[in-house]
Amino acid sequence: MSVIALMGALEIGLIFALVALGVLISFRILNFPDLTADGSFPLGGAVAATLIAGGHDPYSACAFAMLAGAAAGWTTAWLNVRLNILQLLASILVMIALYSINLRIMGAPNIPLIGEATVFSALIGDDFDRAMTVQPAVLAAIIVLAKLGLDAFFASQAGLAMRATGANPRMARAQGISTDRMVLCGMALSNALIALGGALYVQTQGGADISMGIGTIVVGLAAVIIGETLIPSRKLWVITLATVLGALLYRILIALALNADFIGLAAQDLNLITALLVGFALVLPLIKAKFKRLSGGLAK
Repeated sequence: MSVIALMGALEIGLIFALVALGVLISFRILNFPDLTADGSFPLGGAVAATLIAGGHDPYSACAFAMLAGAAAGWTTAWLNVRLNILQLLASILVMIALYSINLRIMGAPNIPLIGEATVFSALIGDDFDRAMTVQPAVLAAIIVLAKLGLDAFFASQAGLAMRATGANPRMARAQGISTDRMVLCGMALSNALIALGGALYVQTQGGADISMGIGTIVVGLAAVIIGETLIPSRKLWVITLATVLGALLYRILIALALNADFIGLAAQDLNLITALLVGFALVLPLIKAKFKRLSGGLAK
């Protein structure tokens, strides 16, 4: 695999690390199966691309993208906690609605951003060759800030209340915690991170496309599962680190598979590779447990 392909995989992996952190909040912290990600990721991209193409600065565009993602996540949670719609069904309803909303925001199936200012422009300047190193560096800094921010939040009283809501909602309510409010806030935070990933994605790819959110939730889940399998831990700061590393490893494995000539895979095989990697990640804990049992038996 070439250096360019490796840096590209690293760049996309860092973007999807934000998605994975968002998925971690919904699936693992809140125990809320959420498919809104397939709509909130392109929503963030649509909002950011529309604002940037309209002459707004990219930083405020990212902020508005996060607000839009938070609104999408809040809506999913509201349908569940206020209208008693099943979690999975509520997220599917919002995801479907967001497709039309994203088209309304963009006004077209795609928006090009070639030549527009991005969050990376100030550091790249006129030397476009620097983009290969500058963009991953900026994305890495954003991921570090997001991870440290989440670690600090979930160590706070509000964060502990949110974790308690996902772990045991009945006990949390007995302790005076408003579990409905925690779910609303947690889902908003989750999809805000995912939408930020979408906003950064369109700025690295040179444009937004209405179909760019397909399979987002699968990638996020794959990153979480791979991270948990490789670095199992009950400490939250380790779990968030494992999630970020899982996203990076996932994209690097995808790049290796697509660039391995002897395998004979092409870009159209991306979904097949994704399915195989996610399936392997799901089975890996069982393989590890079986290996430990065998090792223990041999030791005796």
